[in-house]
Amino acid sequence: MTFSLQSPAFQPQGSIPARYTCDGNDLSPALRWSGVPAGAKSLALIVDDPDAPDPKAPKRVYAHWLLYDIPPSASELPEGVTADALPKGTREGSNDWNRTGYGGPCPPIGRHRYFFKLFALDRALGDLGTPSKKELEAAISGHVIEKAELMGTYERSR
Repeated sequence: MTFSLQSPAFQPQGSIPARYTCDGNDLSPALRWSGVPAGAKSLALIVDDPDAPDPKAPKRVYAHWLLYDIPPSASELPEGVTADALPKGTREGSNDWNRTGYGGPCPPIGRHRYFFKLFALDRALGDLGTPSKKELEAAISGHVIEKAELMGTYERSR
């Protein structure tokens, strides 16, 4: 079975509903995955936007949500999941708002792409504190068995 990631909130490459953005309730969309590789010891989730601040002239990749040490037995995150409702053992990183938790799309200009990347790892990472995206990527380097990805887009209506 192929390792795959999906959301009932939006189709792959489709528009992310405002409910999951700064223009709505800023809730995390429900995520569901299947086909976790047999050797996986943990999962890590990175949600980012490579189009910041302007898709026509991107200058940085903006991190929206970082989770790690998700148990490989987990198969979903519910809509609007809070820290205390994450699968047991899951740890959080620090997004580019310098806080833990989900921060929804809030592009200043144009239609941005948001990548939800789920990594199956050959080990649990242990307590890294609240790592930045760069620190989490360094920690998972060399430990990725497989990656599943879902991309959605969002543009603010003004």
